[in-house]
Amino acid sequence: MTKLKTTRRLFMTAATVSVVGLGQLGFGSSAWAADLKGGTLRVAITNDMTNYDPQQFSTVNFFLIKNLYDSLIEYSAEGEAMPSLATEWTIAEDNTSVSLKLRDDVTFHSGTPFDANALTATLEKAADPERGKNVYSTMSIVKDWTVDGDHALTISFIRPIPERQITDLLQFLLPIDPAAMDSLETMEGGTGAFMLGERQVGQSVTLVRNPNYWRADQPILDELQFTIFSEDAAAASALESGSVDLIYGGQSRSAVRLRNSGFNVLQGPGKLVQVFRINSTKAPFDNKQYRQAFNYLMNRAAILKVGYAGLGEVTALPWAPANPAFDASYTEKYAYNIDKAKELLAASGLSAEEMSNWKLLVNGSDEASTAISQVVQGSLKDAGIDIELDVRQGAEFIDALLTGGFHAVFGGVGNVQKFPSRVATNSIYRTAKNPVFGDPHPHPAYVEAIAKVDSSFGEDVQPAYDNLNAVLVDEAFAIPTNSYETGLIVASPKLDGFTLDIDNLFVGRTVGFK
Repeated sequence: MTKLKTTRRLFMTAATVSVVGLGQLGFGSSAWAADLKGGTLRVAITNDMTNYDPQQFSTVNFFLIKNLYDSLIEYSAEGEAMPSLATEWTIAEDNTSVSLKLRDDVTFHSGTPFDANALTATLEKAADPERGKNVYSTMSIVKDWTVDGDHALTISFIRPIPERQITDLLQFLLPIDPAAMDSLETMEGGTGAFMLGERQVGQSVTLVRNPNYWRADQPILDELQFTIFSEDAAAASALESGSVDLIYGGQSRSAVRLRNSGFNVLQGPGKLVQVFRINSTKAPFDNKQYRQAFNYLMNRAAILKVGYAGLGEVTALPWAPANPAFDASYTEKYAYNIDKAKELLAASGLSAEEMSNWKLLVNGSDEASTAISQVVQGSLKDAGIDIELDVRQGAEFIDALLTGGFHAVFGGVGNVQKFPSRVATNSIYRTAKNPVFGDPHPHPAYVEAIAKVDSSFGEDVQPAYDNLNAVLVDEAFAIPTNSYETGLIVASPKLDGFTLDIDNLFVGRTVGFK
């Protein structure tokens, strides 16, 4: 007898997908995908890609990944697990394995059949610390796997694993053509609705329709043509002039302006959360009560308005609403409150000079980061903390960010809409080999709270989430301020059928022209 057996029928018609499939309603329209037309979709992006490796999972590759590749399973916008290349998955009674049944009618773009043996090559890559890239840490729960048939495979885990953590792994795995494993820097190898047509480095990427795609009546479009613009303002002008149909990954402020001009703005569930990252190994942040004061020193409403034109939500925890640990009550409890902050500052025992003896590192290349850092500088001054901004550009900023060469800095974190311990994939939240804190981790209560989440089942799950939230605000080494959009879509009203991807990746297979 199994604990869970999920058997879901795929949405086989494009019409169904447009209206109810995977939770997507194109900008609130009731148009059926069957009524949408194909053609070439011209998309503006502001960053060139790095490679075709779906395990890289870099933001700059988000416009490609779900067009060239399919996941084993998908999530709806609300976080419900749905079949994809895996038609069924069965989690063992003791949560130590998951058995998969795979589609038997899928081929990679090369014509190679997708089957269990092909999938093992993807698992091997993901489990390799050198080759697995961003998926490697998620694969850390995997012990081994066995092929049970041409289209059946079982993945075994190193210990009992919570259900949502298992489905996160399946959703994160995008099968790669075994023959393409060594050429992903320059060539794709997916099963997706589109195939690589042409790339002009620094200028454009063109994807063409996969004529053998396994989802019926998809893709609708014949071609996706991505043009790289040097800046967001240029992309916005191109949309307004009609030379492109859509902007993917643009800035919130221009999106709001364009929405007011009649363009459609699509906000997906895969938010990033902006976090005031604190290096608690350096004075004065090695003082816990001093750090705790920052829970109340963040004027979150002002930060959201100034940095992101109000697109997003204020939050005191690093979770998007789809995350099972999300708790809206913390936002009110830790609202901006100078008086409470001053009480904690006084209790810290630090002098005014000691409290002001640090600089806030600022990414000078990012307009939003610069603006919100100035907001915080003003709030701190109201509380008696007078600091300077350390503005750095490009590689100099990245080096300081990734090596812990700062006292405090703003930086977005991702994977916050999935299983709570996925937050530990972000540098400031890593429980081991943390680039800011090093080893041993200076906040053992946090490390223990993450481990508790990873090992809790049944009635123990919610208390584990509650404990993690309490520990996060108590240790106060990272102070969330607001969610904000990544992969933001601004589109012409003549488009419909958009899919709300859980990671805010661009999904072109359901899009068409009215």
